Amino acid sequence: MISPLMPTYKRADLAFERGEGAWLYASDGRRFLDFAAGIATSSIGHAHPALVKAISEQAGRVIHVSNLFCIPQAEKLAERLVANTFADSVFFCNSGAEANEGMVKMARRAQFLAGHPERTDIICMDGAFHGRTLAMLSATGNPKYLEGFGTPVSGFTHVPFNDIEAVRAAITPRTAAIMLEPIQGESGIKVADPAYLRALRALCDETGVLLVLDEVQTGVGRTGRLFAHQWAGITPDVMSTAKGLGGGFPIGAILATQAVAAGMTPGTHGTTFGGNPLACAAANAVLDVILAPGFLDQVCERAALMDTLLDAVVADAPEIFDQRRGLGLLLGLRCVPPVGDVQDAAQDAGLLCVTAGDNVLRLVPPLTVTETECRDAVACLARAIAALKDRSTIKTVLEPTP
Repeated sequence: MISPLMPTYKRADLAFERGEGAWLYASDGRRFLDFAAGIATSSIGHAHPALVKAISEQAGRVIHVSNLFCIPQAEKLAERLVANTFADSVFFCNSGAEANEGMVKMARRAQFLAGHPERTDIICMDGAFHGRTLAMLSATGNPKYLEGFGTPVSGFTHVPFNDIEAVRAAITPRTAAIMLEPIQGESGIKVADPAYLRALRALCDETGVLLVLDEVQTGVGRTGRLFAHQWAGITPDVMSTAKGLGGGFPIGAILATQAVAAGMTPGTHGTTFGGNPLACAAANAVLDVILAPGFLDQVCERAALMDTLLDAVVADAPEIFDQRRGLGLLLGLRCVPPVGDVQDAAQDAGLLCVTAGDNVLRLVPPLTVTETECRDAVACLARAIAALKDRSTIKTVLEPTP
């Protein structure tokens, strides 16, 4: 018989009773260092006192009222995001996929109001991941995710990632926007070259196409800047974010320039739960931490340490790891054995990680991770490597780097 909980995930046989900072405590008494962080979502760690206080106090006042009324918590959050980004206006929703859907609507609507109703097509990247709704499956373009869900939604084309000439060649009079992640997470922690991002911005300016960035996973301090595109010194026209914004509480956001946001007049878009008092109280508590003086500098310091430590791991175990990838605390180790085997060995050693495409083990700790915890994580990887080497044979799916 099918389980009461629909089997859309292959779940590990672990249930957690509580968390504290970068640690999770399982119901069987085991303790794990959490370098999965709810897939880059528990941005300020588990049970952060400020987040717990904000959620508890807001829940005791009012949880939800709907967007038919003013929501001071949402207004405050929007003002802070506008003050710290390129954006002039913000729309709140519930998830990354919902934010990405809204971005596409905004791009098409902006082109329509600018006198170009024919501009509806979106150029996306090979290896993208934009969510699980029907339209975002088509924006993602992965045949595995599309199988069994009927004809893909029209209007999305795909070109190779990090190839500016491929993008240029794909632009037509029907192109509304170019949509991409500054770092492709699901397909293997592939970082967009800063020069590529700058060339995309220039190409959009030249052609009147909008630059649309998916920062669902890369945003809210994950790379050591508030948003990853800031490393390239560019600004998009529209951007999505979610995951780390609520520190584990569901919230998504679409940030846009005035030229784009002005078209979203009453009735053009909406959400029941998005931007409610509880979600925005949580996100404001997260921003209190992320925007505090010196915090992002500390993220960069932890990231530099992890780069050094993981480079040594790769050099010492070429039969297990082929390459380190990533930026900030969005890190990947390309594996030689099947990544699932490496993930299992790491979990047995007390370290929780996430898999990604291209046989990559993804490491996305809370941004509050300490130097000691970074070293502890690498010690767990060392135990996992030893366990893998102790096996009579190591299955390989990737030839190690010569």
